[in-house]
Amino acid sequence: MKRKKQIIVSVTNDLVADNRVHKVCTSLEEMGFSVLLVGRKLKNSQPIARSYQTHRLLLLFKKGACFYAEYNFRLFLFLLFRKADVLLSNDLDALTANYLASKIKRSTLVYDSHEYFTEVPELIDRPRVKRIWEWLEGKMLPNLKHCYTVCDSIAAVYKEKYGVPFQVVRNIPTSKNTAQFNKKDNQRKIILYQGAVNIGRGLEQAIKAMHFIDDAQLVIAGDGDIKDQLEELVHNEKLQEKVRFTGRLSIEELTKLTPTADLGLSIEEDLGLNYRFALPNKLFDYIRSGVPVLISDLPEMKAIVEKYDIGAISNSHDPKDLAKTINEALNNPDKRKVWKTNLIQASNELTWENEAEVLKGIFSEFL
Repeated sequence: MKRKKQIIVSVTNDLVADNRVHKVCTSLEEMGFSVLLVGRKLKNSQPIARSYQTHRLLLLFKKGACFYAEYNFRLFLFLLFRKADVLLSNDLDALTANYLASKIKRSTLVYDSHEYFTEVPELIDRPRVKRIWEWLEGKMLPNLKHCYTVCDSIAAVYKEKYGVPFQVVRNIPTSKNTAQFNKKDNQRKIILYQGAVNIGRGLEQAIKAMHFIDDAQLVIAGDGDIKDQLEELVHNEKLQEKVRFTGRLSIEELTKLTPTADLGLSIEEDLGLNYRFALPNKLFDYIRSGVPVLISDLPEMKAIVEKYDIGAISNSHDPKDLAKTINEALNNPDKRKVWKTNLIQASNELTWENEAEVLKGIFSEFL
């Protein structure tokens, strides 16, 4: 019997809510690989049960330079003493360990860039830290042969900067049925934001916009660096009845929540190239769940929304302007009827099964 090829997939999160990595691992398993997914263990990490193997590293440091150094050192040792035919690194913050281990073990290295890492808003005002990440990227990325990323714009930037071709695998949900929930007529409309609660996501403005929106609740589903600040903002603005935080939810919990929304927000600010070229998974999750969207006027998201006509585009993050756009999106029955119809077509075309064909092209040569 032919031995299954071993692939170790690594990422810096705790695996619970990373839908992209889960879909990739599932697709690789279906292709015939034996998959081991490695992440980290947090104090409040939920248990996970997957069809493939998982391992979470227990680390002393939780954030900052010490975390990244410890994670990559521990991951490097882990990879060094584990059998693997292929190493799959997710994002730049896991690449150093994978790069060094692949050189020593002579394993094939594949790189999945979930974003334009060196242009994330968290690095914009930290030039020294940004230079370190850019130096690491410049040392490793030009030597990689097997790379893919989340959108055409980021792929083009990497190609121009390093001469390395990147294929594109968008973060689109599977075609499996999404749970459907019918709200009662007397329930308030739900404006949903799901994803990382970090700077530059338009969340402060969305919260303040709720002063001018009636009969609706803003639900923020996720966790991140500014969650405590946003909760304080809600308290100071006396908007506790209009804004609800769910905290971080599992993939399964989000699958139940998303279809209950009346409008899905993806209103990133234009803070650096990473957000300018954003094509976030939440946009496709809203589409899969039949939820009209409100997005920022950014090229990758705009192209999807205009192609299918499935929601509104905001040209301003001013709370009053944002509220006006949200109210129109929630309360214009003619537009909503068109959007709902078009969402069915978009959902049928935008499926992970189609994106996975690109993955098969990348990984089939390693089987």
